[in-house]
Amino acid sequence: MAIKGLHIDGAQMSGSGTIVRYAVALSALAGRELHLTNIRARRDKPGLRPQHLRAVEAVRDLCGGRLEGAAVGASEIWFRPGTEFRGGNHRWDIGTGGSAVMLALTVLPAAILASAPATFHITGGLFQDFAPTAFHPRQVLLPLLRRMGADIRLEIVRPGYVPKGGGELCLEARPAVGGLKPLVLSEQGRTESVSGIALSSHLSERRVGERMAAAAAKVFRAAGHDARFEVTEDTESLQPGAALAAWAVTTTGCILGSDQAGQPRRPAEHIGRHVARTLLADLAARATVDRFAADQLVIFAALAQGESVYRAPLVTEHLETNLWLVGRILGAGVRLENNVVRIQGVGL
Repeated sequence: MAIKGLHIDGAQMSGSGTIVRYAVALSALAGRELHLTNIRARRDKPGLRPQHLRAVEAVRDLCGGRLEGAAVGASEIWFRPGTEFRGGNHRWDIGTGGSAVMLALTVLPAAILASAPATFHITGGLFQDFAPTAFHPRQVLLPLLRRMGADIRLEIVRPGYVPKGGGELCLEARPAVGGLKPLVLSEQGRTESVSGIALSSHLSERRVGERMAAAAAKVFRAAGHDARFEVTEDTESLQPGAALAAWAVTTTGCILGSDQAGQPRRPAEHIGRHVARTLLADLAARATVDRFAADQLVIFAALAQGESVYRAPLVTEHLETNLWLVGRILGAGVRLENNVVRIQGVGL
């Protein structure tokens, strides 16, 4: 594909690291040279952070591209993509508690379109605020992508928390033969089941996992749902930590999830109630995807052949930003009306 230059102002829309990660990933997919400016200009610590730097380097590694100006704190970068997405084994270490999950989501679209199967070992934080926990893609996003024709598996090798990080996930992806199919989830249907997992590391004496699960189950029970939680006690992480995730499956095949990581002075019961109430709110909105998957699905829908349709519970900055990016970089047709997302994919 011929290279056509593209400029993206990183201070637009959400002004977040989402623009950094996905602008570079999309420019690689589109074969368009990118000049990204004003990186995270509105954030307390503007410029590239270690997790953003490693993500854009990972995209460069996958496509054999060239990256200039990329360093921690950099406010602008230049990226020229290569011509082929490489399979094989890759290892990236963020070096901090920055989100390994967000790095995985950055390289996943390229992995689906790679020339050969790929395995990614990513080290960093797996459970923290302002990013999905590793449970959400494993239980919600990846099953939805498998319906679109993707063949992806995610394994949590070792939990990792802020600030030490040191968690590891393993992502295995095979190329989607014939490309991705659109995802159509028009009606929520009736909730068939609610499940969850409560993880605690080095906190068994305080029964953190059991308390998170019990608090969430109580909220679900009051709403008429018999939620079943798996409680997992971990001793391998570099520091104490905790996380809770819950997900609902409906009669029409929808999967909606919610999650939250622990923090010092954040009671286990607060986490349980928050996760349950967030998921119940998305279900009450008659959404067909949750508020997190709504923005994560945008890139994959834009790559598919045909129109994807789903209903978001609310319109977030990340959803608006990702719709803007796929329209601007890929030329995908996007519509957002009454929380219904319609994306006409370009069929890469």
